Amino acid sequence: MGSQRREGILSLLAKSKKPVTGSYLARHFGVSRQVIVQDIALLRARGLDIVATAQGYIFGQAQKRSTATRRLACRHAPGETRSELLALVQAGCRVVDVIVEHPLYGEIRGLLLLETEADVEDFIERYNNQEALLLSTLTGGVHLHTIEADDPAVFQEVEGRLRELGFLLEEGE
Repeated sequence: MGSQRREGILSLLAKSKKPVTGSYLARHFGVSRQVIVQDIALLRARGLDIVATAQGYIFGQAQKRSTATRRLACRHAPGETRSELLALVQAGCRVVDVIVEHPLYGEIRGLLLLETEADVEDFIERYNNQEALLLSTLTGGVHLHTIEADDPAVFQEVEGRLRELGFLLEEGE
């Protein structure tokens, strides 16, 4: 039964153009969320590139679409996260992740995959409704974002917006 369920999960993920939540998978297959987490772990152990995002599970290849990529160093307070993320997506960027440098673990990366204002609002709502902290709280607000855009000219606009907001961390600071 478990192997059939895992094949079903794989089939759903392969067909979906959007992330599929663990809660949806649990309801669909009539099991607990924890069973789904274990199934995903077993699928990953088979070498399948399934990525857990804040929006749900996707195949790793589904996250790479845009042609240009840039990393930006930022710093701001947790309460300013919404403004930062909105500035990025409103300029036409896809916010792939957030990265912080931890003294014990080294680089810690959290996938965001935010493209629209609605994605940002959903992320902020989840943040406000959970007892989880933003990764940037581990580093006094300093963090990196990997951003993507189809047009590399967008990056200058993004940097300008973040600079105006006081969020862009630049050399000499």
